[in-house]
Amino acid sequence: MSLIVMKFGGSSVGDAERMKRVAGRILERKREGNRCVVVVSAMGDTTDDLIDQANLISANPPAREMDMLLTTGEQISVALLSMAIHAQGSQAVSFTGWQAGMRTDSVHGKARIMDIRPERILKSLDDDQIVIVAGFQGMSEAGEITTLGRGGSDTTAVALAAAIRADLCEIYTDVNGVYSTDPRVVKVARKLNEISYDEMLELANLGAAVLHPRAVEYAKHYQVPLVVRSSFTHNEGTLVKEEAEMEQGVAVRGIAFDKNVARISILGVPDVPGQLAKVFTSLAEHSIDVDIIVQSGVMNGQADFSFTVSLSDGDRALHTIRGIQSAIGFREATFEDNLVKVSIVGAGMVSTPGVAAKMFEVISRRGVSIKLVSTSEIKTSCVVENHLLHEIVADLHTAYGLDTNEQAFVGGPADRR
Repeated sequence: MSLIVMKFGGSSVGDAERMKRVAGRILERKREGNRCVVVVSAMGDTTDDLIDQANLISANPPAREMDMLLTTGEQISVALLSMAIHAQGSQAVSFTGWQAGMRTDSVHGKARIMDIRPERILKSLDDDQIVIVAGFQGMSEAGEITTLGRGGSDTTAVALAAAIRADLCEIYTDVNGVYSTDPRVVKVARKLNEISYDEMLELANLGAAVLHPRAVEYAKHYQVPLVVRSSFTHNEGTLVKEEAEMEQGVAVRGIAFDKNVARISILGVPDVPGQLAKVFTSLAEHSIDVDIIVQSGVMNGQADFSFTVSLSDGDRALHTIRGIQSAIGFREATFEDNLVKVSIVGAGMVSTPGVAAKMFEVISRRGVSIKLVSTSEIKTSCVVENHLLHEIVADLHTAYGLDTNEQAFVGGPADRR
């Protein structure tokens, strides 16, 4: 008998009929002789609707109260799914995140899991019950309800799988698995049978929405076997594991893109030791993450440099930089949006010459200038203007031999949590 954690996103449980279908899917796994723990997101657009309601009340609602509000979405889902399983003749019990033992730090809106105390889950499994757990939420040691931020339900599922030593964690979504790129953008994207933790982590960090990076980090750290599959079909899905078989002649495994990008340039920075440290220390103190950093050569004792932040942090980052202008002594700070980061990822890139050069050539053929470049052993990223994004992704997909004749199945809107 295997112990399986199954996670279903918001589109999978978006209405009563889908909820009943998910209940049937869970019961199939139980009839196969498995013990099942299920993690569920809020139904459909519930979270967006709750955020809209909060914004009607307050332009700047307290983070604590937002967590109180948003966690109700998952509580509705787990109760209804438990009812659906009961209606189909089996026993189930629903738990909130804190009832399931999810202990987090105290950061509202983007808490991190500190500990999991799964005693109630294990007891319910021993009583032959299906356990339904609300994703995305937990409780701090001070007894405050918290949420885990974007992708929190994925993180809940993988962390729970590690804590209860599950044999498998299945992430059910609206596509058949992990694809070489977003199948909504490139219809001839290929489904990958398997992918390594490292490749999946890069793709997730670079914008691929199928899994959240923190969930992949948990899976890699605790060696949790992870399968991404569709909740609308019975196809095999994609296995995420320590090492994946490399296809002969294929250096690039996937192409990701991230529209949430802004560039800030600081011009005329005095070439004095410690200036960059002051800039990025100030950004860190304001909890602003920086991605790509590029510095130009020094001229007349001054240098220019640019870096990227998330678009949502752009205004705060620019305000922070301008606030230290007198201390740094730079001439000007500029801001640029309407950008996208396009990335190629593959474990075979490190041993294949010319992979990055081909990327630069493909982008240049579209008449698009590359503003920033970042590389590692298994990825190359380029920041470009976003007006030809889909064409560039399709061109790269073809150039690296990733096109397939099979059209991807997409069952609904992308799951956000």
